[in-house]
Amino acid sequence: MKKMFLSILTMLSLSTAAQDVIFSQNFLVPETLNSSFAGAIRSTKFGTVHKSQWRNSNFKTNSSFVFMDTWFEGYRTGVGVSFLNQNETASSYTFNQVNLNISMRFQLNEDWFFRPSISTGFGMKSFGFQTLVLEDQINITNNLVNTSSIDPAVLGQKRNFFDFSSSLLFNNDESWFGITMRHLNRPNISLTPNGNVPLDIFMSAHGKIYLPFTENIYSWIASKSKFYLLANFMMQGNVNRFDTGIQYTFDDQFSLGLTVATSPLKNNDNPNFVNSINTFAGWKWEGWRFGYSYDINTTDLFNTGGIHEFSISYDFNINIRALNRYKCVPYF
Repeated sequence: MKKMFLSILTMLSLSTAAQDVIFSQNFLVPETLNSSFAGAIRSTKFGTVHKSQWRNSNFKTNSSFVFMDTWFEGYRTGVGVSFLNQNETASSYTFNQVNLNISMRFQLNEDWFFRPSISTGFGMKSFGFQTLVLEDQINITNNLVNTSSIDPAVLGQKRNFFDFSSSLLFNNDESWFGITMRHLNRPNISLTPNGNVPLDIFMSAHGKIYLPFTENIYSWIASKSKFYLLANFMMQGNVNRFDTGIQYTFDDQFSLGLTVATSPLKNNDNPNFVNSINTFAGWKWEGWRFGYSYDINTTDLFNTGGIHEFSISYDFNINIRALNRYKCVPYF
């Protein structure tokens, strides 16, 4: 019984180590993707995004990301903190991590800026073993089941670890692209006694490129409309994903977008090329930013309730973006 329990636990550890949480709104809330966005608007901002996944199934998963950051102009440095929480219904798996993010800004030429950043964090993952019945809890003689166990494996139901990541970001007044490398120290996240399951490095190359479709169209609507090409390639272990799509913004107040999530590098775990079609919408009102996205599943999973995301954030001192727009990272 104990060996079987440890085997199951090891497989769970391996499966949850396979992939970081990926938010479909990473172009509306890029702080979820790249720590160099700390202080990117040369002001203070805070916000949150919540992801509800497969809520009609037994594998319901909820993920939440909360962030706050500010900018120190004298040091050309942004400082922020972020918190990530994820929990799964089926396995009672819970993951929490808090990070400190520090970014800097360097001007490369008249148009382009370079923003490197580092992120250090403390994480904790755990499984709820209270629903499991282990061998020493079963009393065959009295036909009773004890409420507690002395199995040493239960003592390993939690794992704490330190994490280190780094990101780069390049931007001008209309476009940006960046690279993120998470878990560079490959922390051990195994829940088994004396186990060793290094967390795979997460790599992402992403960008938002301005498309000058409307520059030669002389109309009121065209003057307020902008189109952007979106792209984000991610890899972690044997899991890979490439999101690409387009975003439309009107008067820098409303936003509509669509991306297609694909797996360009084939592996046995996911034979599908197109995994989902992701739609999102955003709205700005004074300093507030609101977002909603829905992922349309294209794989063999049906009637799961889909994937919904909601986001809300607030930018303080937003007038600085109008005065010095070229020094800020454009995103919405």
